[in-house]
Amino acid sequence: MRAQILAAGFLAAASLLGAGQARADADNFTEVERGKYLAILGDCMACHVGSDGQSMSGGHMLETPFGRIAVPNLTPDPETGIGRWSADDFNRAMHEGKRPDGTHLYPAFPYTSFTLMSRSDNDAVFAYLQAQPAVKNQVDRSTLPFPFNVRLLMAGWNMLNFTPGTFRPDPNKSDEFNRGAYLVEGPGHCGLCHTPRNLIGGDKGGAHLEGGPLQGWFAPSLTADRRTGIGAWTEQEIVEYLRTGVTHRSTASGPMAEVVELSTSRMTEADLKAIAVYLRERAPAPAASNPTPVAATDSRMRAGEAIYLDSCAACHVGNGAGVAGIFPRLADSQFVQQGDPTGVLRVVLQGAKAAATPHAVTGPAMPALGWRMTDQQVADVATYIRNSWGNAAPAVTADQVKAMRSVAGGH
Repeated sequence: MRAQILAAGFLAAASLLGAGQARADADNFTEVERGKYLAILGDCMACHVGSDGQSMSGGHMLETPFGRIAVPNLTPDPETGIGRWSADDFNRAMHEGKRPDGTHLYPAFPYTSFTLMSRSDNDAVFAYLQAQPAVKNQVDRSTLPFPFNVRLLMAGWNMLNFTPGTFRPDPNKSDEFNRGAYLVEGPGHCGLCHTPRNLIGGDKGGAHLEGGPLQGWFAPSLTADRRTGIGAWTEQEIVEYLRTGVTHRSTASGPMAEVVELSTSRMTEADLKAIAVYLRERAPAPAASNPTPVAATDSRMRAGEAIYLDSCAACHVGNGAGVAGIFPRLADSQFVQQGDPTGVLRVVLQGAKAAATPHAVTGPAMPALGWRMTDQQVADVATYIRNSWGNAAPAVTADQVKAMRSVAGGH
């Protein structure tokens, strides 16, 4: 009888241990899945994707104003990735911008935004990364020219441009607004592209989300300005743009197409709505910016109109209305009216491919036109587009086009 009791007790204990292990496995699965979603929010794959197109084994060169940086391997390979990192190491990188050995990371890795993420979210991302297959890929982490390759200089940069912190919700705002604020300012790191930079690559003070040049493109303003920002956009239009990359107002192309394809199109509807609420409510509308448009009688406008009717109107229509869902609208376009014409010139010279998502599977494309236009012709048609149908923006010069050709090609 005693043996039977002991056996029963052993089986009961084993059953409890098995149940405990099952719960632990389930908890770990949930943590990894949560980390996967957070990695989507942070658009980690866009920068860290390896040559295999599937892993985050890094290696490709990221353009910065100070040179090209090779993106590191985030797989759990112990020799070339983060397989020997601890959760504390990972949290330090996200929160302070430092490697396990204390050396500084470059802010091309947006720790200036990730610092706002909670420890639990960082732990979930780390769990997800550690659950991925290890890929051996040795990445050269010293590709910047002197003196930017001296990482110790980052200590001074951080003193001027970075303060570690945590996200603080606004008690006077809704939970939805605060969720959107966390996503935009933290994992989404929208300011990395949409905020102009100072001379040493930090955020330009007082210009948060006002738009800025990026890798030969221009990330438009996300302020409430109705002409150059999103002040005229509804919440649903913002959600639709982030989900599909296409609205009647605009089409995501260039770096933003990548963001939509790999990140925002995979977010939940609730998170997209929260982002829209935050962007629309985060700040009052600034004073209207209404520059005087270039006169229609100007010789550049007349020349630009002829080029537009010959090369652009077939798709974008004579009045700049475009074709909804296929060819973006140019009339009353925030992208077109930015103070910096970089984006428009890049598209005209090099062409563009719009985002393709599960919600809008066909990403329309525009062919490059730079090969058959002179610098002056490109300048004239850009000036015309930026100052017709109610648009108003500074005229474009042939020198600006020439400078853009050196970046985008289009010879």
